[in-house]
Amino acid sequence: MQIKPRQHLLDIWQGIARHSFDGGKWSWGEWGGLSSVADAERLLCLMYPATEIPAFRLDEPDTTQTDVEKALKRVGGRTEIPANLVTVLDQFMRTHTGPDATPTFAGGYYFTSQDPKQEITREQRELGVVDSFSMSVTLCLATLGFLKVYQDRTSRSDMRQAIAQLREATSTRLTAAMVSLLRSFTVNVFDADSGQGQRLRRLVGQGQLSERAVLQQFQRRFKPLRATITESFVLGVDVEERLKDDNQLFECGWAWSLVKDAPKVETSEPIGAQPDGVADAVPYLYFTVVALDGIQDLFSDRTLTLGLLNPEQQKLAEALRLRWEITQQYWSGIARFDPERWPLEDLPWRTTGQLLESEYFSLSVAAILVHDLVRRRATDEDLTRTVTVMERLAERGRITSRMTRDDPAVRLHSPGVTLPLQGSESAGAPLQWIMTDFSAQLLKRTIQLSELSRNITAQDRLLRLAEEIFGHLWQRRIQEGEGIGLWDNVRAVYPDSPQGSNQVSWSVTERVTECMVAARKLYVQRPNRSAELAVLARALLNESTHLFGFEQMEPTLAVDGERAKSLRSIEIRLRRARRILDEQPGTACALTLSVLGELDVLAQARDAAREV
Repeated sequence: MQIKPRQHLLDIWQGIARHSFDGGKWSWGEWGGLSSVADAERLLCLMYPATEIPAFRLDEPDTTQTDVEKALKRVGGRTEIPANLVTVLDQFMRTHTGPDATPTFAGGYYFTSQDPKQEITREQRELGVVDSFSMSVTLCLATLGFLKVYQDRTSRSDMRQAIAQLREATSTRLTAAMVSLLRSFTVNVFDADSGQGQRLRRLVGQGQLSERAVLQQFQRRFKPLRATITESFVLGVDVEERLKDDNQLFECGWAWSLVKDAPKVETSEPIGAQPDGVADAVPYLYFTVVALDGIQDLFSDRTLTLGLLNPEQQKLAEALRLRWEITQQYWSGIARFDPERWPLEDLPWRTTGQLLESEYFSLSVAAILVHDLVRRRATDEDLTRTVTVMERLAERGRITSRMTRDDPAVRLHSPGVTLPLQGSESAGAPLQWIMTDFSAQLLKRTIQLSELSRNITAQDRLLRLAEEIFGHLWQRRIQEGEGIGLWDNVRAVYPDSPQGSNQVSWSVTERVTECMVAARKLYVQRPNRSAELAVLARALLNESTHLFGFEQMEPTLAVDGERAKSLRSIEIRLRRARRILDEQPGTACALTLSVLGELDVLAQARDAAREV
């Protein structure tokens, strides 16, 4: 199924307007307000495209396009849409702020109990989670950019006052989310001979290297990272000393929540009390990927151009950026540890900290690798090998291959991959987190790789894979009930999966929305240049220019005659072909071929006239 970002985003917006708006009034529904993650995901389905795609902007009512206005007609007219969004965003900020004016980041009903017989306490549901910290960064940046433009487009005094209050609340929440991300980052150091150390050595050694060789190679590869971490981060004394020991192994990334005993972050911003952490100092691949996605929005072109961060937030962003870069380098190095056979290519990935294995974790590592490939402008070999991993993941997830009887791959999608949240038992029942967005995440990373790839063959493979994954996801839209047109009806493609509710999955819906924004970025960039076509186009242009020069020496009877018009048309096409030759050699070929055909027609007409 061909991906049409504009049309599909309009369909998603129409579905959200149908689900969440009634006469311009926002309806949170039964589940609204119970999870800051779900509420942020729902709002991002609107705000992310509206701030990332010029054609979908809602902050300038006079420029709102007709099809956008039509898709959001349940939200209101073009002048009412931005005002109604300000109201909804203000509701979100108020709902997820505590009595002491401190922003809250509750996982809410996204938390489930590992033991069905044990109920989750209210205090546990109110625990902050990295998903919420990251989503809040993206939502707050989108909101601040939206308000910065809209405040100059409205003359309503009440709306200007509401905008000022919302901007203050949004900025406070953004700072609190950034501080929480800093306090959720962790470096886990362990002995090479410990259980976790042995698992890591087996993972990266792939049975091809001795344990001694693995340790030596690990020491060489990650020595610069060790130095950067110990010199730049504030760590516990014990952790810092152990990290300096080359015989110790380590992992870095984000825990599921604030790390236990994580120091408070000094800031002059009024974010209120910083709660104590509960999570064990163990990085999770899933939450690490989620954090990386949110942090990169802090230094996007849009954030920098609009000046969305104040000086204090800029300092926090630099601290997060350092962690972002180090984490990418670490996991990219682990994924490609053995050049002969990448650990990433050995599916499925086995985590060393949670003792789990799943294709979802392979996808998480691949996602971090994609981040790193973008950062360091990867080689064609790296890209090609990563493309193969994506294709294998789609096949193993039964997205591009046939499902078998009692296929265990269905569990990737329903009920999903379960993560035990280490440290949560200190506050009550042991908690777990369930991920059901494997297909949407795979589509997102495939599109990002397509945007990165400059190899025509690799990009073609990625585009075909993306279309297959999207076709699979499109079938999973809800077909009846209030969530019609949104996600996720897993049984539509996996009839043997457990019976689910018709409740909208804002997690999957938001990921698909991100995919459409990513697809739009892919299509607006220049197509890959073919060296072979460039040589051919140059040869064709040379021949056609020469023949055109010869044709111009022939007499023209009338300035406005057919021959004169034809020659002017040829000159315009040749000029266009010459201008785009380096960037679009295929188009240049097409233009010059049409010119050669027309020149030959003129030559034949001239020869026929002479024979008469």
